[in-house]
Amino acid sequence: MQTSFAPDAQNKPTDSQIKEAIKDFPRNNASLLIPILQAVQERFGYVPPESLAIISKHANVARSRIYGVLTFYEEFGTKPSPKYKIRVCRGIACRHNPHYSKIVNKIKSIISRDNKFALETIACPGPCYHAPMMIVNDDYYVNLTELKLAKLLRNYK
Repeated sequence: MQTSFAPDAQNKPTDSQIKEAIKDFPRNNASLLIPILQAVQERFGYVPPESLAIISKHANVARSRIYGVLTFYEEFGTKPSPKYKIRVCRGIACRHNPHYSKIVNKIKSIISRDNKFALETIACPGPCYHAPMMIVNDDYYVNLTELKLAKLLRNYK
């Protein structure tokens, strides 16, 4: 996902930036709530809590309903995303590979030192015959070992 705005603790989107992100959506149309949330997420990398009031007014949807949608769908985040999202397969083929636990532990140690990364385990994305595998943002890596992992993650600094 490409974001045009990378917020951090000191750099939150302004009301005008949020309004700009949703300006092309017709007003008072609750059926557009998910596309509106997707547009905000695409623009900022997450759906800022500050945006709920603006989205609520624009789409004529209660904030509680917006929050319910945000927390129901895993696609949406309410906090700034790290620069690199590491998703590791937790499928049977990956978990039973002898390198799996070492790879996950290595990733956890990197994450504890560097907040540019976040770790998530996911259901099998498909290439079981190349286990273990991981996805960093939209890049797939297969047949992982600790050594291969260390080399790959150096490219993401």
